[in-house]
Amino acid sequence: MNNKLESGLNLLNRLHGGHTGETILNSFAEICPKMAEMTIEIVFGDILQRPQLDLKTRELAIIASLVTLGHSLPQVKSHAEAALNAGATKEEITEIILQTAYFVGFPAAANAMIVLKEVFSRC
Repeated sequence: MNNKLESGLNLLNRLHGGHTGETILNSFAEICPKMAEMTIEIVFGDILQRPQLDLKTRELAIIASLVTLGHSLPQVKSHAEAALNAGATKEEITEIILQTAYFVGFPAAANAMIVLKEVFSRC
């Protein structure tokens, strides 16, 4: 295993807990294992570890980006969990989604808020 993959797996497991790197790797195994490997190496092994921003800020930015897409609710849920693990508060996550409402549309923000209710119920 190369350094970025190993480092990426460690960060992925730290941020996502039950959504382990092995689970991601296995989910793509039959179709395209390279996609999972690249995601772990590039996103978790490189981009998220750059020193210019802390993990909490990066996760909040990811959440805002996913809400903007409007069709990535499983990823909003996953990154809300990661943001909590990176030190974000429930209020910060809620506020970042509320801020997107005006710019990307209330339906996208409302759907994301509904997902947060499920995430926060486990905290």
